[in-house]
Amino acid sequence: KGAQFATCLSVRLNINTITMKLAAACTLAFAASANAFAPATSGNRATQLNAMKDDFVKVGAAALAGAAIFGATLPAQAITKSELNQLSYLQVKGTGLANRCSEVIGEDTITPKSGAKLAEMCIEPKAWAVEEEIGKAGKTEKKFVNSKVMTRQTYTLEGIEGSIKTDGGAITFVEEEGIDYAPTTVQLPGGERVPFLFTVKELVAKGNGPAFKPGFQMGGDFSVPSYRTGLFLDPKGRGGVTGYDMAVALPGLQSGEEGDADLFKENNKTFDVGQGRIEMEVNKVNADEGEIGGVFVASQPGDTDMGSKVPKKILTKGIFYAKVQ
Repeated sequence: KGAQFATCLSVRLNINTITMKLAAACTLAFAASANAFAPATSGNRATQLNAMKDDFVKVGAAALAGAAIFGATLPAQAITKSELNQLSYLQVKGTGLANRCSEVIGEDTITPKSGAKLAEMCIEPKAWAVEEEIGKAGKTEKKFVNSKVMTRQTYTLEGIEGSIKTDGGAITFVEEEGIDYAPTTVQLPGGERVPFLFTVKELVAKGNGPAFKPGFQMGGDFSVPSYRTGLFLDPKGRGGVTGYDMAVALPGLQSGEEGDADLFKENNKTFDVGQGRIEMEVNKVNADEGEIGGVFVASQPGDTDMGSKVPKKILTKGIFYAKVQ
């Protein structure tokens, strides 16, 4: 019996050892597969923003040229849409791939037909800058300051669709639906955080030609809804369409016209809708798959805290992907 017990114990120990080895091997394999698809770092953000000018209107083609240089340095582990579609949920989970736009390979030409549309559009920011007043030698001037994104990897716009019109021999893209907004927060070097609603809602982008090809450019204005909705309540319970109409703890300051003036904007919440502009340039086209890819530069106002603050101007640079259908 003693010999049998020793034999059984030895077998059980061997089985446990094999199980532990298999578990370790599986863990290493999963980690390796995750690392294989992990996003690469985008490099020095300060270098990427060196080409930015103080005013987006003055940037124009120069900004797009700088963005083209930025977009040319794609991550070494970037994958195409077809490769991404082959991955399972577990292979994508935790790798950051869901927040990234696919790569396009090719330099073909696509001429959209009547009734065509852009689908599966993805817009991925890569760098952000906030306009600030910088004091120097007794003078103040407005400059775009480098900022760091504080939002987790949920700031990319995805699944955007819209119709394509070719009136007048030039392409016009009209955005219609999709995940076309993403609440985002960036942080300035001094620690101040600036929230804004990154979006391209109701975008009407006019192109400079009848076909998508490397060098094709299009741009236009879009609407920027309020960062918060009317149902949001501030710390004192005040909201746009619900909640208190004044700060209950400070009734003495709000009993007359003079006292209410200081807190008027805080008490009377508004749903502000601003306007932004985006310029896009195509640098990759795959005619077989109907895919286009390129870079963009966008300018838009930040959060107004429901009407109580002056919005800051935010400049965003990144890449985009879309499919012509």
